[in-house]
Amino acid sequence: MAKDSFHFWQKFLTYANVMTIGVGALLAFAGNSIFFDLYNGYSKEVFLDGQEFSPEVLNLKNWLCGIIGATIIGFAVLMIMISENAFKNKEPWAYKTMWIGLLAWFLIDSGISMYYGAIHNVVMINLVALFLIALPLVMTRKHFLAGN
Repeated sequence: MAKDSFHFWQKFLTYANVMTIGVGALLAFAGNSIFFDLYNGYSKEVFLDGQEFSPEVLNLKNWLCGIIGATIIGFAVLMIMISENAFKNKEPWAYKTMWIGLLAWFLIDSGISMYYGAIHNVVMINLVALFLIALPLVMTRKHFLAGN
C-alpha cells in the first residue's frame, strides 16, 4: 500500500508540473487572453490606478509575460525530470532540491509581490502552485527519511 501511495504522489507531482507548463505557455503566448482577464484587471488596479494598459506598457507587459512564462516552463521541466528520475528512485537529494527550489521561488516571488502590493499574484498564482507542488512532497516525506 505504501508503494502505491508513493507512486500516486510521485505522479501527482509530475502531472502538477505538466499543468504548470501549460500555464507557462498560456502566459508566454496568451497573457492578454480571457484566461488572464481577472489577473490583468487586478494588475491594472495595483499598478495603473485602474486605467487600461497604454501601448507601451502593454508591450512591456507582453515581453515580461513571455520571459516569465518561459521561466515557468523551464522550472516545471526540471521538476518533472527530477520527479520522474531521482525522486521516483527515492534519492534524498531530489526531495531536498525540490523543496529548496520551491521555497526559494515562493518566498522571493511572494515577498516582492507583497512589497509592491500585488497580493493577487500571491493568492492567484503562488499559493496555488505552492499547494500543488508541496502537497506531494509532504505526502512522500516518510519515504525520504533516513533509515527507510
